[in-house]
Parts: sequence; C-alpha cells; structure tokens
Amino acid sequence: MTSEVTVVVMTRNRWPDLRRSLPRHPAPVILVDNCSSDGTAALVRRHFPDIEVVELAANAGAAARNVGVRRARTPYVAFADDDSWWAPGSLESAAALFRSHPRLGLVAGRVLVGEAETPDPLCTSMATSPLGTDADLPGPSVLGFLACGAVVRRDAFLEADGFDTVVFFMGEEDRLALDLASRGWGLSYVDSLVACHHPSPARDATARRALDARNKLLTAVMRRPWSVVMGEVTRLYSSDRAGRIALRHALPRLPHALARRRRLPARVEAARRLLETNEEPWG
Repeated sequence: MTSEVTVVVMTRNRWPDLRRSLPRHPAPVILVDNCSSDGTAALVRRHFPDIEVVELAANAGAAARNVGVRRARTPYVAFADDDSWWAPGSLESAAALFRSHPRLGLVAGRVLVGEAETPDPLCTSMATSPLGTDADLPGPSVLGFLACGAVVRRDAFLEADGFDTVVFFMGEEDRLALDLASRGWGLSYVDSLVACHHPSPARDATARRALDARNKLLTAVMRRPWSVVMGEVTRLYSSDRAGRIALRHALPRLPHALARRRRLPARVEAARRLLETNEEPWG
C-alpha cells in the first residue's frame, strides 16, 4: 500500500546521526539540508539514493521543514530530526487518525529520549492537558508539541504558514500551534504514537535556556497581548544570566516579530492562559 505520510527530516552537519536514523524511516522521505559544510547532502545521496534531498543555499533554521512539506505529495507529513525516528506502525496509525477525525490538524506523539527511552517531560504535560479532550478529536487538546514527535495534515500546516524565520530554531512549535488552533484545527496528544529521540549530551545548558526564552518572548510579541509581552520582559530582566542574554538577542529580531504581529482569537488566548497556570515559572 502506498504510504499516506511523508517523513520530512531537517539537518545541518549531522551525517553521523543521519547514517543511523535514516534507515529507520519508512518511505517516502524528504531530507532538507540547511546548508551543511560537511558534505551531508552528497553522502545521503550516495548511501540512501531513494531519499529525496533538498539542499538550501542558506541555513533557514526550522523553516527548512516548510520546503519539505511543500514538496511532499502525501496528505500527511511527519517530522523527524537527524537524531530521531518513528517507531514501526506509528505513522500508519497517525494516518488513520487523520482520516477518522477531519478537524485534526496535528497529532503529537510520545517522545522517548535516549537509550533508556525516557519519556520527554513535555509528553507528560500534554497527556494531562487541562484543555480536555474534544468529542471530535482522538486525544487531549494541546497548544504545543515537539516537532520531532509530530505529524501534521499537510493542508493545515500550509494554511498556518508552517514554521517561521522569526524564532529560527528551538521553540518554533509554539507559534504554529497557536495559529493552527486560531484557524479551527484541532491539535491532540496521542500516547500510542511513538517517536524515538537520541540527542547529543554535549549541549550548552545556558545557551539553550537563553534561546528558548528569547523565542518565547518573540512568539509573545507576534501573538499575545502587550501585558503578556511586558510580563515576559520583566521576568527575563530580573532573572539570571540566561534571561538577560535572551533579551539582548531578541532585540534584533523585534522588527520582524512586530511585522508579523496578529492577536489570537479570545478562545485561543484563554486556552493559552489556562495552560500557563500549570507551567513552571522561569528561573
């Protein structure tokens, strides 16, 4: 049977990870290379000739996935990173969910991290979402997800403009989730869909916290009330070094964020505020 799901993989200078993960993806697969300098594209073409490779002339960050989605010829698209893959049967199950739930725009699966297969903490939060489960959706409603553990309805993703270049990378899921919900699409967490993620342990914790905080602020500028934006600024300024780095790095991107500013519908803003009551504070 022809697959209804295309796997879109975004990468940059991660050939060793791809060599392990690409054989685990069911076809069709589109790999979007973010201007790698390690010969990734040529190596993938040589070792995995059945995979469609798209080479970008510049690093587009998370928006590179948009290129893959536009090229996909299936109704649904699953995302994977160079260090992640989907468990057997999960994508077929996701396609069945989309067919039986016409309003479903995105389904978030359970992400198991590392050799120990520890569930990502965000999955626990999504499984117990206070937004409840709508009668026409297959699982708890969510307003966030992990890109490497998500499958989208292609038309819904493109309607919501996909990932944007304002945040560039990390936390890029938030604005997309808000815009899908604003257009009436449902987003659900389904625990039986499983993705495996084996990230490198060598990561700069402060830099990652700063990047995450910067992008949350930029997303707030694009979609949230000014009171929320100013609350984020105050919290970051009065927190730690990572918070102040986030503020400094957000400044050059503010004009781009302001140009894309559009307030959320009241129902989506209310849902986002409800979720915030369960989130851990910064710092």
